[in-house]
Formats: sequence, C-alpha cells, structure tokens
Amino acid sequence: MRNDVGLLWENYMVSERIKKQGYDGIMVNNYFWRTYDRQEIDWIEERGGTEYAYEFKWSPKKVKIPTAWKKAYPDSHFSVIDSENYLEWLE
Repeated sequence: MRNDVGLLWENYMVSERIKKQGYDGIMVNNYFWRTYDRQEIDWIEERGGTEYAYEFKWSPKKVKIPTAWKKAYPDSHFSVIDSENYLEWLE
C-alpha cells in the first residue's frame, strides 16, 4: 500500500546483509554503482577479486543487467534478490 516499499526493501536488504557479513566474518568490500545516465546496481560485493552485483526488487520480475556494468565488468556475477528468494541470500 505504501509508495516507498521498494526503498524500504532496499534498506532492509542492505542492513541484513551487513549483519550477515559481520556474523559470518565475511571479508568484503561493499559498494553501489550508478552511471551519469542513471544505470544503477543496488549492491555490489567485492570478494576474492570478483564482483557480485545484486539488484533488489520487492516484486519478483525479470531484470536485465545494466549494459555499462556488463561491459565494464564482464566477469562479474549478477543476481536479483526479491521477496521470494531473499532468505537464501541472507542464510
């Protein structure tokens, strides 16, 4: 019913992921990414020399990886975290 559910979802995912990293002792660099033409990725983890990009969506839907990201980081991993699969990501 709220018009900011997507923003709340992103905030919740970030805070829970940081907790998981701390509890599990995961050494990682966390970032977000956005270009001047507004392509963006919500959460990036750099672990072991590899980038893992995550897009957070409350409603499950197909999301394409941003073209600029794919071109700049062709060996990175990209996943969509939504209300149906987030527990796997936080476990």
